[in-house]
Amino acid sequence: MTAVTDEDNGNGNNNGNNNGNGNSNSNGGGSGKAAGDTSGRGRDGRWDDGLIARRAAAAETDEAGEAAPRAPAEDDAEPQVEAYVPSGGPLPPRLDALRELVGLSRARLDRDTLAEAGRVLDEAAARQRLSSRHTVIAVAGATGSGKSTLFNALAGAPISDTGLRRPTTSQPIACSWTDGAAGLLDRLAVPGRLRRRPHPGPAAFDEALQGLVLVDLPDHDSAATEHRDQVDRVLALVDAVIWVVDPEKYADAALHERYLRPLAGHAEVTFVVLNQTDRLPGEAADLVLDDLRRLLDEDGIALGEHGEPGATVMSLSALTGDGVPELREMVGRFVQDRTAATRRLWADVDAAAARLRPVYVAEGRPGLGERAREEFTDRLAEAVGAAAAGQAAEREWRRNAGRACGTPWLRLWRWYENRGLPGSLDRMGQALTPPEEELTARQRVEQAVRIVADDAADGLPGPWAQAVREAAFNGAKGLPEALDELAVKAGAPGASKRSGGTEAGQGATAGVPLIAPVGGRPAKPPRPKWWPAAVLAQVSMTLLQIFGGLWLVGQIIGVLEPGLVTPALIMLAGVVGGPLVEWSCAAAIRGPARRYGQEAERRLREAAAGCGRARVLDPVAAELVRYREVRERYVTVTEFSTTGR
Repeated sequence: MTAVTDEDNGNGNNNGNNNGNGNSNSNGGGSGKAAGDTSGRGRDGRWDDGLIARRAAAAETDEAGEAAPRAPAEDDAEPQVEAYVPSGGPLPPRLDALRELVGLSRARLDRDTLAEAGRVLDEAAARQRLSSRHTVIAVAGATGSGKSTLFNALAGAPISDTGLRRPTTSQPIACSWTDGAAGLLDRLAVPGRLRRRPHPGPAAFDEALQGLVLVDLPDHDSAATEHRDQVDRVLALVDAVIWVVDPEKYADAALHERYLRPLAGHAEVTFVVLNQTDRLPGEAADLVLDDLRRLLDEDGIALGEHGEPGATVMSLSALTGDGVPELREMVGRFVQDRTAATRRLWADVDAAAARLRPVYVAEGRPGLGERAREEFTDRLAEAVGAAAAGQAAEREWRRNAGRACGTPWLRLWRWYENRGLPGSLDRMGQALTPPEEELTARQRVEQAVRIVADDAADGLPGPWAQAVREAAFNGAKGLPEALDELAVKAGAPGASKRSGGTEAGQGATAGVPLIAPVGGRPAKPPRPKWWPAAVLAQVSMTLLQIFGGLWLVGQIIGVLEPGLVTPALIMLAGVVGGPLVEWSCAAAIRGPARRYGQEAERRLREAAAGCGRARVLDPVAAELVRYREVRERYVTVTEFSTTGR
């Protein structure tokens, strides 16, 4: 620190007036004559920081023969940087969980949604690489609120210019009480010419303030857009902020709506100071302070009263010094606590998690239940015609039994009846579904996919619900054709057989129904062991009929001796026995035929369910698992936010 005497005060002021307008914030430092800047000098007109200060001190040493004792400047001192060391509390796990959350969500959420969380992670990593011995506190306020005056009062010297001209402060000015804060100031983009050290005095040697880096910001309501941009940029990087309000603008909507309300979660690193109380008569200061507390409470800012964590609210007069020692004491305790950076990062994570809540927190318990899966399987089975296939298989079993065990005369009649007649019962049985239902088979598949997707996405946040629906619809693009192929392979009656040169998708889009009325037949069902005996019995009955008939014919033409009773009885036994054997076989095959049809329906149903599961249900389930993973990370990010540290 540069030693300063009261006798040199006049020289410094005269030098500043001769060289320019004395505004420290409008010109860069190179030489004192060109810059016209007196705020970076001591009261003797000399620069007390940077290269010029060292050269001036060296020149005085050569002239006087000995150097006056002084504190080392920040730039020429040996850096004393203590790396940021987390306290080992829940903050590192929260940051890790937030980082994993962002990584898992990049493919499902847009960049703007994750932008704030990414910024918090970047700033947390940048802050953790820098000194933990220092606490960076910004002094912010509106035009004419007296923040620069308060900044000078805390620093114990007129470091930041004050005056009637507005805006007075155009760039951030920093004052560091100890060495090793260069990295923090580089992060804030504070130019080297605007980095100060407190002048020797009680404020400079206050042990409680060692480690404090105080930053005076431009006016947050400045007419200059670049000033407001600088305020927003620095406020996002400092560890804490002192908001300076005055009796006229303490209820300004711009302050409350743009800054205090959005930063309500940062109450523990916030000071709200009502300045210029010397302008208020009597008890007016207490009334204004109470109204300020009311406004802060409406903004959602917790007030640190009665030992509760929250914002510090107080009144003072930076001009007269009334209340400044109390604020300096509070700031000193805050700095020595060495938790401001952790508190700020904690609040930043809370704010980022609150913004992400709508895209991670579901209403109810979303998922794909067993009932939804069964209903989806039922709809696919209906679309592929599993029930009709089972009925057709049952009819085929009975048809084969009738062919094997029926009388030859009845079989001949059925052959004649089905000889290409379009209205025959046998051909009508081959049709799986009526034409009006055939044309809607594809719609039934699409409806089944849509319903199961809606069931799975019900209650999910918008992006994840959309991801579930996309997974279902993408998987269902070839589902109708795949189900058609299953029906063909299963030999379901009416299953469409595509020609070799026609793609399935082309046939579907050309209006070919999923289940066409023309197709193959299932393989012949196996015959029971008793079928040969039934066939032999039917053959015997037929032979009896033939034998009895021939006997009667022989008697009629006179070849055989007359005797109608015996041949008639033999022929009657064959005529009655044939249908009786056929009826007995029909009764015996009823159970096996039904079981065979049920087995055919089950196989086709399971094949359709497997196809739907692989193409639709599994991708949907994968999306739900991914959502549950990110939901668990989000819970880790937020689980400590209401339980303290």
